[in-house]
Amino acid sequence: MIETLQWTTLAVCALVSAARIPSTLRGENRSLFGIFASMTLAILLSIKGPYLVIDQALGGINLANLLLRFVIFGVIFFMGIRISRGFSADSAHRHITGKTGMLVLLFVSVVMVALFFSMDTAGSSAGLQAISAKDARHFALVEYYGAAGRAYPAYVALALVPALVRAAQERLPVLVRIGAALLALGGVAVALTLLFPVIPPELGQIEFVINYTAILCFVIGLALIWAARVVNRRGAAPQKTSTET
Repeated sequence: MIETLQWTTLAVCALVSAARIPSTLRGENRSLFGIFASMTLAILLSIKGPYLVIDQALGGINLANLLLRFVIFGVIFFMGIRISRGFSADSAHRHITGKTGMLVLLFVSVVMVALFFSMDTAGSSAGLQAISAKDARHFALVEYYGAAGRAYPAYVALALVPALVRAAQERLPVLVRIGAALLALGGVAVALTLLFPVIPPELGQIEFVINYTAILCFVIGLALIWAARVVNRRGAAPQKTSTET
């Protein structure tokens, strides 16, 4: 089930990214293509097979996992900027790009890197499972490292959710409201990752479901808002033409 969810999510992200290529080549919304492409890379790095191949190329010391964390940070940062601007969420934008947001990003990044290099990370292991199993010390370090990696995305998501909920309830085009609702759901899912330490090991699959639910909601939500813009543009074109003639 989990593997199917992973590859399905990867396929959806890759297809949406590919659909953005023509617009990107025309110079339209290149940042959106960058977000989708980075999401695709993040999913690829989270799947065991591709992860092992990529990490071996990087030296086999699980640098691919650290890369994955920073790719996610980049995705959530630029997505947060785009969403907050798109929905005129000035407060969320300040929390993400202002002094507080930058300090949170810097602090979490430093802690995460310090924890990573305090471990013996030799031997490629998706999810650092083999590293965690080495001893009690490594188990604790992997848990703290994972918590640090989830902290910044959760911070951005919590900043965005109130504005997205409001947008979903406003008199906006249907596709935009559905997109905002999906983005809000994705934000809630990301915030729920903070609860991963209290999830019993036997229910560990819930973590995968929450993670990939968040990704799918973000990808589909952004795609719907993009589609709404395309529809609006096409609808405005005939009106402009008739006015001119």
